[in-house]
Amino acid sequence: MAGLVLNETGMEDCGIDDSFKYDLYSVVYSVVFVLGLCTNCAALFVFCFRMKLRNETTLFMTNLALSDLVFVFTLPFKVYYNVNRHWPFGDELCKVSGTAFITNIYGSMLFLTCISVDRFLAIVYPFRSRSVRTRKNAGLVCAAVWLTIVGGGISVTFFSTINQANRATACFEGFSKSTWKTYLSKITIFIEIVGFLLPLMTNLVCSSLVLRTLRRPGTIGHGCNSKRRVLRMILVHLAIFIVCFVPYNSILFLYAMVRTQALANCNLERFVRTLYPITLCLATLNCCLDPVVYYFTSESFQKSLTTGGKGGVRAESIPRSDTHLSSEDAHALASNGKDTGVNETQF
Repeated sequence: MAGLVLNETGMEDCGIDDSFKYDLYSVVYSVVFVLGLCTNCAALFVFCFRMKLRNETTLFMTNLALSDLVFVFTLPFKVYYNVNRHWPFGDELCKVSGTAFITNIYGSMLFLTCISVDRFLAIVYPFRSRSVRTRKNAGLVCAAVWLTIVGGGISVTFFSTINQANRATACFEGFSKSTWKTYLSKITIFIEIVGFLLPLMTNLVCSSLVLRTLRRPGTIGHGCNSKRRVLRMILVHLAIFIVCFVPYNSILFLYAMVRTQALANCNLERFVRTLYPITLCLATLNCCLDPVVYYFTSESFQKSLTTGGKGGVRAESIPRSDTHLSSEDAHALASNGKDTGVNETQF
């Protein structure tokens, strides 16, 4: 979480200097702001104005891009703070900045998980899931995700205020030891379980079941291109989790143990305080990596971007599913004059 800065009172005994983080944050936040602003604005433009064929997957991707942009807009304030080591923007904007970070990190994980579950249902249960995989249900899921992440962000930053230290105003460096023990440790564990462990396990399970379904010898499909596209989506999702989210959340858990003095060891504290800023920067890179999901795993997004919206994307040029059906199901559907693909599914 953005507010879990590792230099509060009660951790100075080991004599650890983590001031390198300010320069690191300044550089990384500046790069993420430029790249994240350009790529996510372009993605939202395509989703809202160029794509003629929209479905539940597109809705999840749109909300993912919006989550990234909310965080990106706060980065100039963070850059100023880390360059000058002074927060002149007031307590409320400090809280908003922290809430935006939590919303982005855990919102990205949850929306990526929604995309994985949607793909899993389309491929493993193509017919039974038709009544579930609707735009209305996808909208309800998105609303639930937003309520969860915004509520979690507000709860974490509720007790965080700006603080005066060495004639400078600090933001997100004010959690006291008692606050950690009585409040934040419990919130951290809850967020780790709901926002990280459950999405990670869900992605792993869904991805493995999808791969198992596609490898069945008795299935037919739309060809090697569809298989490659599904595999590419799985690899991109897992790569974002492994690179951006696993290191940060692992170190965050260790830091919570150190901060509550459940683990008291100078070597461990030095390890955590050194790696925390690095993993935090890796986590913020998801703003730049999420657009990779849109472009390299969605054929309709690629066509909408490259055709300039002229005439939109032809429905027949988009595989309605990467689902591979059994030959019996395909024959039965064909005899009824139905398409062998799953309705309104894009990858």
